[in-house]
This record gives sequence, structure tokens and C-alpha cells, in this order.
Amino acid sequence: MRINKRYKLKMKKIYNCCINVELGKLRYMKSFNSRLSETVKNKKSCLCVGLDMNPDAFGSNSLKNLKEHTFKVIDATREFAVAYKPNFAFFERWGAAGFAWLEETVLYIGDDHIKIADAKRGDIGNTAKQYAESVFKHFGFDSVTINPYLGEDSIRPFINDTKKGVFILCRTSNPSAKDLQNKLIEGKPLYYEVAMLAKNLNKFDNIGLVVGATASEELSQIRSIVPDLPLLIPGIGAQGGDLEHSVQVSNNTGVGLINVSRAISFAEKMTYSDIHNAAKKYHQNIKMVLEK
Repeated sequence: MRINKRYKLKMKKIYNCCINVELGKLRYMKSFNSRLSETVKNKKSCLCVGLDMNPDAFGSNSLKNLKEHTFKVIDATREFAVAYKPNFAFFERWGAAGFAWLEETVLYIGDDHIKIADAKRGDIGNTAKQYAESVFKHFGFDSVTINPYLGEDSIRPFINDTKKGVFILCRTSNPSAKDLQNKLIEGKPLYYEVAMLAKNLNKFDNIGLVVGATASEELSQIRSIVPDLPLLIPGIGAQGGDLEHSVQVSNNTGVGLINVSRAISFAEKMTYSDIHNAAKKYHQNIKMVLEK
């Protein structure tokens, strides 16, 4: 019995449609860490531009001028950046107008770059759930920085969706970080306990850690504890962190995002060219280390 050609063609279309649907599901279900790794690979960059829009550093208390500068920074750095990290504090201080500016900023960044909410959230479970809804569903961020001080139940609401990621504060770059984070608990520093907690919770492949470039020894130790987890590394530039060591260690076995904020956003006279050249310089320096 011959099968009608039209019927065969129809069945082929249905088959192809089913395949495309399944592929779409796979893309939809891709974990945050997988997407981050692919984006770093495709863009050949691990530079994260921090958007810390400090009016004091900018030299103007005009919200309009700060907004324009934010978009200028994004435009000047797109070709070098793999991610952007707006610092919520510098948006929240403006109240409702600041939240509107943050919404505009997320839309302006678009979907080709990873969007990290530098919000450092951390609260009990039901409150954390509302923070997660805000960051991921309302604002549309891909990931968020969180404070683990309240323990596991303050983290879980942020990691239920495999497509959305978190960067847990582990060993930060500020001078007084050692006051608590280096305290020994049964012979192990507190940052070790945080790293182990992150490692054990990473069932959905969407957890990373924040480790400052100013803590070179701790960075090496943490990378040995969590060889596969992404690391977000602030402290380069104005804080004087070791760029070469940070790039080498963090990207040795996994992804290490090198965050630069003030040294790019407020470079020299803050012209488009100044910002572009600063981002290009950091991108090239990172690339040179990776190619060694």
C-alpha cells in the first residue's frame, strides 16, 4: 500500500515540530550556571561591569544625569562585558524614581548579557520568597547576590528555579570582612562553611559564590573547595585586588566573573571614549592572563 506523498510531508512537519518543541523545552530548562558558562564562552569574556551609580563619584546629584550616564556606560562596554551588576543601593536611595530607573536599566541591558542584581538579600524563608519574586519576576534579573547569615531557609526561595541563579557572599572584598568571615569554627574559617553550604545546596546547578579579589589566599582555598561553582569576584580596580591571580585561580576549573565597577564607570573624564577604553583595557588584560 502506497503512502500518499502529501500525508508523508504532513507527518514530517509534525515530527519536526515535535523536535523543535522538545529542543525549546531543553533551552527553557537550561540551568543558570550552564547559561553563564555558554555566555562566557561565546563572548570570549569574563568581565562583569558593576553599575554602582554613586552621585559622589559622578560629581552630580541629578537623577537625570545619572540615568544618562548609566546608559552610556552600558553602551560603551557591551562588546567587552559578559554581565552587568547594578548595585541596588544606588537606585533605591531615589525611592520610586530609582526603582523606575532600575527597571529601565534592566530593559536597556537586554537579554544578550547576564543581569546580576547586587541586592545582597537575606531574610527568613517567607520574606526571602517575596524578595525572589521581586528580583526575578518583577525586575527580570538572571541572578542575585544574597547574604547567607540566616542559613539555608533564607537561600532556598532563590534557587527553586534552575534558570535563575544566586551568588552567595562567601569571602567579601571589604577590609572588615575578616572580622566574621575568617573566624574559626571547629578549626575551619566561616567562609569554608559557607562554601560547603553552597556546594551541598547546588542541586539545580544555579549557585555561585562572591569572593573578593583582595583576599588572594582565601580565593585559592575557596576555589579548591568548590572547583565547579561560578565565582563572582569584586575588588578589582579601585579596591586594588590582584587581577592576574583572580583570573588564573577563578577560571582554572570553572567560571570566574571579574567585576569592575568604579574603574570603568567613572574612568578619567567619564566620556564614552574613556569608559570604552577602560573596559577594553580590562578585557584585554583578562584575556592575556587566560591565554598564558
